[in-house]
Amino acid sequence: MKDMRPAGRMWHLYKMGGLTSAITSMFDVQSAQQMAFIRSVMKEQRKQSLYEVSLENVELVVFDLETTGFSPYNGDEIISFGAVSVMGNRLLEEETYYSLVNPKRPIPKEITELTGITNEMALAAPELIGALRGFLEFVKQRVLIAHGTGHDKHFLNSALWRTSKVQLTHRMLDTMMIAKWLNPSLQRYDLDTLLNRYEVAVTRRHHALEDALMTARLWGKMLPEILERNVRTLGDLYSHLSHQH
Repeated sequence: MKDMRPAGRMWHLYKMGGLTSAITSMFDVQSAQQMAFIRSVMKEQRKQSLYEVSLENVELVVFDLETTGFSPYNGDEIISFGAVSVMGNRLLEEETYYSLVNPKRPIPKEITELTGITNEMALAAPELIGALRGFLEFVKQRVLIAHGTGHDKHFLNSALWRTSKVQLTHRMLDTMMIAKWLNPSLQRYDLDTLLNRYEVAVTRRHHALEDALMTARLWGKMLPEILERNVRTLGDLYSHLSHQH
């Protein structure tokens, strides 16, 4: 009986057609499985209606991406994912996801200086489809939150389309938009300004998981202000934010 565990299967394929075809075959199967999983998550997400969920009990994932630049459509790539679970205003610090990503291109020097992620670290990291699958396994059907979601959503959609030919179907909240609604007179709404405004301790900036944790603490500080305005459900919050420009 042939040994069809990965190592055994690889040896069998090696004997049948050479090492290159063995490796290609294994990775094609793995990529196909990952693609199928990613597509199933997006399909399930479309069935969910979350508008009536109470903000005090809503299950959220606060996330952040580090990237090689600002445009996924001009060759820039994700180099790390960071995410943490939140229930209402409770930060579940033990429930986190973090992964570096191999961008298959050099990381600009200024990005390495900003993030601490070197080309050597990236070379040893998982490929995009593997890290993306891990991220979506962590997220499941929960609402996503990020600070300045435009950037992150562009990169997620680009990654989902390139790997699995799907678009992001998860509900998203943007702490920047929430801050503009709660504090219309502020001059700036960048993360550093808001962390200072809400007295959230700064740990390490431009690290995907640390930024996600700080953004989650920011959400926890803003939620009482949201509830004070008699905004109780996710649907209520989306309704108020839809009037923001």
